[in-house]
Amino acid sequence: QVQLVESGGGLVQPGGSLRLSCAASRSIFGIYYMGWYRQAPGKQRELVAGITVGGSSDYADSVKGRFSISRDNAKNTVFLQMNSLKPEDTAVYYCNGQWGGRVYWGQGTQVTVSS
Repeated sequence: QVQLVESGGGLVQPGGSLRLSCAASRSIFGIYYMGWYRQAPGKQRELVAGITVGGSSDYADSVKGRFSISRDNAKNTVFLQMNSLKPEDTAVYYCNGQWGGRVYWGQGTQVTVSS
């Protein structure tokens, strides 16, 4: 069993920044791909950003140039730095990873971008 705990969400004004963290209860050292997803009310969950074990990353077009994903294998933590936030970034943000053929999700952290 693996637990993923997201933190760092909150209320921020448009143009502001937040840094989300996802702490895993097991080592992420060998986990090939860790991802951040988000789900806004009434919408499907979508991939925001992902990072491979080698450090390669990919982003949704809507966040390219504003968000940055990173991972600290020693701390079993994945980060999502979010800059220049927009109201349309408002959503619950989740991280996920796969251990032993099973995909695990965290409980999510709410990000609200509003003036």
